[in-house]
Amino acid sequence: MAFIKFLFSKAIVKQLLFALAVLVMLTFLLLWWLKITTNHGQQIEVPNLSKMTLDSVEETLEDADLRYEIMDSANYNPDYPRYSVIEQVPKAGKFVKQDRKIYLALNPSGYAKIKIPEVLGRTLRQVEPTLLAVGFKIGKISKRPHISDQVLELRYKGSQIKPGESIQKTSVIDLIVGDGSLNRVQEIDGEDEKNYNGE
Repeated sequence: MAFIKFLFSKAIVKQLLFALAVLVMLTFLLLWWLKITTNHGQQIEVPNLSKMTLDSVEETLEDADLRYEIMDSANYNPDYPRYSVIEQVPKAGKFVKQDRKIYLALNPSGYAKIKIPEVLGRTLRQVEPTLLAVGFKIGKISKRPHISDQVLELRYKGSQIKPGESIQKTSVIDLIVGDGSLNRVQEIDGEDEKNYNGE
């Protein structure tokens, strides 16, 4: 009985009320701190950074309280300026919190370089699809007197190039092809020799 009276004494009740008030205050402070540190409820729309240079990106994201990081370079796209933003994550229009990092991929300065395949000594019918398949374009096709009708030489911007060398994808390659005329001359000479010998 004395214990129950002790529990409901003024001193105990005051202590309990004080402890409860402190607990409520600590809970309120904790929630307030979490709201500030996690930017609870704050929404910032991600701007469209497509085709922007890095200078413009920095200015735009700084105004929006956002940051950026460069991802690996993407494949070259001729529709975008060099070194401009070609891809972004998150995409434009998404909502994020303050100080969120936006990941960017930049357009390279040009197409990647690729090796010229081994095509010399093959016919034009074989060479054309091979060069087109790896990403080159066929330019001027010139004929040269030769015993065969095979591709004899490759040229890029007027200079001779050889299989194994690397040039930019989509480069225009000129072909020099044998016309087989020397073979026909030899055949005619052979016919004349036969006629001369009475065969």
